[in-house]
Amino acid sequence: MKQGGKRVEERQTMAKTHKLTLNNRHSATITGVSDVLSFDLKEVLLETEQGMLMIKGNDLHVSRLTLEKGEIDVEGRMDSFSYSEVTSYSKTNEPFLTRLFK
Repeated sequence: MKQGGKRVEERQTMAKTHKLTLNNRHSATITGVSDVLSFDLKEVLLETEQGMLMIKGNDLHVSRLTLEKGEIDVEGRMDSFSYSEVTSYSKTNEPFLTRLFK
């Protein structure tokens, strides 16, 4: 029984690991994603285990999204990745745009 508990703990630890893999500025695989707040052709805003992540570029597309595993694949020309130490947007009662422009 102890062995089974250890496996569950290992899986939970793995799910919380944040990793960003970028290939030729055209495709990125990101793990440790807890929420996708917005995305369009020029910007993707993610909540990760390491804070908020904003990806800017051109012709950006989310090609795969698996929030249960905390994984996302983004394709397009990626120009910048920016992290911020903002608290969880989904856990407050304020509207998204109010929180964004604070």
